[in-house]
Amino acid sequence: MAGSSSIDAMNDAAGRPTAGLERHVVLVEPEIHWNTGNIGRTCLGAGARLHLIHPIGFSLDSRQVRRAGLDYWKRVVPNVWESFDAFCGALTPMDGEMALFSKAGARVFWEMPACQRMFLVFGSETGGLSEAIISRYPRACYRIPISGEIRSLNLSTAAGIALYESIRCGK
Repeated sequence: MAGSSSIDAMNDAAGRPTAGLERHVVLVEPEIHWNTGNIGRTCLGAGARLHLIHPIGFSLDSRQVRRAGLDYWKRVVPNVWESFDAFCGALTPMDGEMALFSKAGARVFWEMPACQRMFLVFGSETGGLSEAIISRYPRACYRIPISGEIRSLNLSTAAGIALYESIRCGK
């Protein structure tokens, strides 16, 4: 359609960004409230669900989380899990539906599978994902390429890149 933006191309007639797709952003042991608030807002905008795995390094009722999520935070309603095992047991993601993100990932993020249901998994800001989690899904570990000028991307930036790429490749 002439004049439509790339975002419009992702929307259905009702304006839902991920119509027909199911996206989950999973933060394992998040530490920084600003990142979680920003990621929650991004999830809401993309029609994705946010999952938080304990331990969480801040209170979800904190003013900082609400501020980062703006007035949208009350509509984010993250699912909070006591452990990664509890999360996996409840949602039973299949191997092909998982995409783990690590700066040491073997494949670049644009090689993610194009699945209807996807779980995008990120580790804590300071420690990343544990080897125990990575070893459960050894062929599902991806990286977002960066220059040698920095150690890593901000978690909320990485989550936004991965989420929207998963939507793009899922269409």
